[in-house]
Amino acid sequence: MKVLVVEDEKRILDFVRKGFEESGFSGDYCANGDDGYILAKTREYDVLILDIMLPGRDGLSILKNIREKGISTPVILLTARSELHERLDGLNSGADDYLTKPFFVEELIARVHSLMRRGDRQSSNLLEVGSLKLNRYTREVYVDGETTNLSTREFNLLEYFMRFPERVFSRTQLLEHVWDYNYDPNTNLIDVCVQRLRKKIDEGRESSYIESVRGVGYRFKKLD
Repeated sequence: MKVLVVEDEKRILDFVRKGFEESGFSGDYCANGDDGYILAKTREYDVLILDIMLPGRDGLSILKNIREKGISTPVILLTARSELHERLDGLNSGADDYLTKPFFVEELIARVHSLMRRGDRQSSNLLEVGSLKLNRYTREVYVDGETTNLSTREFNLLEYFMRFPERVFSRTQLLEHVWDYNYDPNTNLIDVCVQRLRKKIDEGRESSYIESVRGVGYRFKKLD
């Protein structure tokens, strides 16, 4: 999963970043509301985490503006205050959850997972395509009932593919969502990782789960 965290307190931003990275999330992190708004409306995320009090555009303004633009990405609001009217204002503006500071990063991560299980998004921690199964919480992958060991990047790439089978992704999209770095789009990082992943999940098959789309990128196919 890819998250956007907009939080101006460096200590909080640092421990949230550390917690998410240890849990296998990719993400963008910034301390200014104006920068956060640009990211929220121009990039694809699974969850937005917005502090209410921010320099520049505040969290509620970001929330209201992205909802007006039709962006339905789940939003968790963070605040040092717990007044009822502020919580209601955030929820009525389209927030999906609310967390008051101070908080444990483990609780924030649990709330992100909870949001991912709601609505039309994945309703289970188990992704399954044919004989390929991936457990998002235990971070285990099974091929024909046998476990296979994947690196963190390989797991994150496979999870992203399995969440959107048959969808074509450009290399740039995969770099931004899985690697979370502004690499040169001509880098071969994606190609190398795909080749390694294919060796681990395609053994004994005539064709690969991951199809190369000439001139574009890759697509995850349903083989079984």
